[in-house]
Amino acid sequence: MIDKIKGGATIVVGTKWDQPSLGLKVGNEPEGFDVDVAKAVLKEMNGGKDVKVSWKESASSNREPFLENGTVDIIFATYSITEERKAKVTFGGPYVIAHQDVMVRQDDTAINSPQDLKGKRICKAAGSNSYKRITDPPPDGELDIDATTVDAANYSQCVQKLQGSNLDAVTTDDLILAGFAKQAQQAGGSFKVLGQGFTDEKYGVGLKKGDTKTCEAVNAAVKKLWDDGTMKKLQDQWFGGIQGLKLTESAPPAEGCA
Repeated sequence: MIDKIKGGATIVVGTKWDQPSLGLKVGNEPEGFDVDVAKAVLKEMNGGKDVKVSWKESASSNREPFLENGTVDIIFATYSITEERKAKVTFGGPYVIAHQDVMVRQDDTAINSPQDLKGKRICKAAGSNSYKRITDPPPDGELDIDATTVDAANYSQCVQKLQGSNLDAVTTDDLILAGFAKQAQQAGGSFKVLGQGFTDEKYGVGLKKGDTKTCEAVNAAVKKLWDDGTMKKLQDQWFGGIQGLKLTESAPPAEGCA
């Protein structure tokens, strides 16, 4: 894929289109932290020259097939690096580390920690593993808590269900929750993020399995963007001032391009 970039081709980038502050479609294009990181990484990989990009919505459920069948060239979409996914995807990065957390309605006094989700209704978004961290024991899960899951197509639908009291909590990465909390605040609704992250979610750059050459170029670009302050600036721009949120302070160690 690096050769396509250097050859001046249009690069198809997969991002989320329904996650405020990360990847949200506004007009013809998505905007947010992942979108800005994608632009900055591609530009860095192209020797500081802008790259022509075509944006493609990549929901959690279709990220792997899109990379496998060439629908997209590269994915920046809150894509946590896991051992299971490494079997199908080569990951550059991570470029930032999020932490799974819990979001509830502002007036909810019954849920103050992840452990309080016992017997509560939590959202199960298609293609996301986040609910398992609550309901299952390790290695796939984390807390092994007996909660009820409610199906949703994606996290924006989870948030609608929480707003409408069809759920008690939405649990996923704190950056995703923070974006929704910020959006709700602007619309007069109110949610709170507990600020009790209990996992490390290493956000990676998804590439077609085996493309180690591009992966190494991605890692060099990510390191440079941390070194020159770009990453900190982008985090502050999109997530600054959100209560309970702990942002990544320094470059996460690269996973290696296996």
